[in-house]
Amino acid sequence: MTTSHGPRASHPARRTALSAGLGALSLLCLASLCAAPPAAAHEGTVPRAPRPMTAAESRTAAYLESIRHDPRLLRGFFRHLPKGGDLHNHLSGAVRTEYLIELAAEDGLCVDTATLTAVVPPCGAGTRPAADARTDRDFHDAIVRAWSMQDFPQDQNGHDHFFDTFNKFGEVPWRHRGELLAQVADTDAAQNQFYLETMVTPASDGARQLAAEVGWDPDLAALHAKLVAGGRLDRVVADARKEADDGDAAFRTAARCGTSRPRPGCALTVRWISQVNRGSAPERVFTQLALGMRLAERDSRFVAVNLVQPEDWDSSLAGYRLQMRMVNYLRTVYPKAHVTLHAGELWPGLVKPEDLKFHIADAVNVAGTDRVGHGVDLVHEDGWQQTARTMAAREIAVEVPFTSNAQILGVSGAEHPFATYRSYGVPVVLATDDPGVSRIDITHEYQYAAQTYGLTYPELKDLARASLEYAFLPGRSLWRGNPTRDGYQPATACAGRLPGSGRTPTAECRRLLDTSAKAAVQWRQEAAYATFER
Repeated sequence: MTTSHGPRASHPARRTALSAGLGALSLLCLASLCAAPPAAAHEGTVPRAPRPMTAAESRTAAYLESIRHDPRLLRGFFRHLPKGGDLHNHLSGAVRTEYLIELAAEDGLCVDTATLTAVVPPCGAGTRPAADARTDRDFHDAIVRAWSMQDFPQDQNGHDHFFDTFNKFGEVPWRHRGELLAQVADTDAAQNQFYLETMVTPASDGARQLAAEVGWDPDLAALHAKLVAGGRLDRVVADARKEADDGDAAFRTAARCGTSRPRPGCALTVRWISQVNRGSAPERVFTQLALGMRLAERDSRFVAVNLVQPEDWDSSLAGYRLQMRMVNYLRTVYPKAHVTLHAGELWPGLVKPEDLKFHIADAVNVAGTDRVGHGVDLVHEDGWQQTARTMAAREIAVEVPFTSNAQILGVSGAEHPFATYRSYGVPVVLATDDPGVSRIDITHEYQYAAQTYGLTYPELKDLARASLEYAFLPGRSLWRGNPTRDGYQPATACAGRLPGSGRTPTAECRRLLDTSAKAAVQWRQEAAYATFER
């Protein structure tokens, strides 16, 4: 199984040296909550009045204001803040680097001493056993720096180092999906999250082999027919489901689920997103997309597909518009499968100007994506205002991982389109991307958002609610209408009955919670808010 962002392609992108931008994130304005950068008065935007606060919210908001000069209490506040779900997360990149090193040691892997890349044994000349990192601190710390953004110089371009980490530790994660998930789930649960959508590459070898057998056909309907002929794609789907079964079993064992001492992660609701290597040959991209969407319709553990690997690679740029057409076609075949796409993870200087003009727009208007990942280059696209209005009207959420945007693109603060998306009414959800590589957690991202953009407590609360509202969980929402536009108003069945109201749910509200996976997780978060605000 290929993990996270996939192997490094052999097509170096045209780029200039970009500042990693990590300094702005690591400072975090701990002395005070920073004032929000002024938002541009964009045509077509409607200023939103602050929503009314409950008495409990007012008390919590006042407490947040009172601790703004205390870094320790501020970190504690954001750690305990209920933070919904993480919708943009690559499993292998989410794991603590130290844990990957320990797994490498347990597996008897070796480390190339020149590149610090994990390789299979035996450990010949120019390599050392990974187990040496258990006793040699300098060796251990060197691997940590090579496999993550730890200590990366703030004045250097972090783009290449960030993506190269996946090649360096890539030999480790594929054997340990369940163990990785147990570690990530514990981290999320400890930070008061309730849901995770994490990306893996299902049945990678089978999909590669099938794509090679079928080859390329520009007639996408004919190509799909070749994939499914004789049950060939279904056999790969079966392999992917068996792989998921094995991962689930390993997770339950590692997390001690169903025992008297379950780890916290057992309580986390988890779903998989099938990631597709966008830098691959077109027949492989199409095969992986079809596999992921077929899985999403046949196995409730899988909910969507996503295209991964750097968007600025020459191969990614060359294939972008074709890949949007592939998704557009496959959505007609698999209408129940969700789609979320890395789009607009670009910035001036990283690619030619013409490559900045259309990626988000095509993801929205051609591929019909349900969510957009990153979306950083929004204001550099042609007709971006209309794209933003379309995203708002269709409730197409944008997934924002602040730290990786800074590390990869050098974009942070006022340059980031976070405030622009919000001013247009586009749903925004905070995410981690690759927190293990970035050396952060979701608490860091919420604290950064609050301090950099001057967010109030109700705004933070609604950001967390958005991360569940726009999750790919089935069932009716706990909220009615378009909550990004109209505010988070309970569905009629549960009006006036939310946790903390002092009123028990009606039978109709209970039916909603019993029959909707989405509403049930949202209710858990509201119960956590009732406790948090006390």
